[in-house]
Amino acid sequence: MKILTANRLVDGEAVWLAADHSWAETIAHADVAANPDAEARMEAIGAQSLAANLVVDVNFVDVELVDGRAVPIRLRERIRAAGPTNRRDLGKQAWLGAESAA
Repeated sequence: MKILTANRLVDGEAVWLAADHSWAETIAHADVAANPDAEARMEAIGAQSLAANLVVDVNFVDVELVDGRAVPIRLRERIRAAGPTNRRDLGKQAWLGAESAA
């Protein structure tokens, strides 16, 4: 299984392609491709977004489903999804933690 990731051009934020063809700021909203047809569809959307200068560095990421959530297999992608490893008060991990505490 795969998800499509990129970096938003205006601010460099890591984003993931969602089912509604938008670029989500959290991996939890990523659309998961379970077959080659879905990958081709997602790749076409990624190419359109790249051509429109919405995102850069569009890539597929291998994931596994854990409790219904897409979890990247590679450590690099897990870090991109959460934020920096040296400070837990920065990045997505900081504001996602604040949302769950509210």
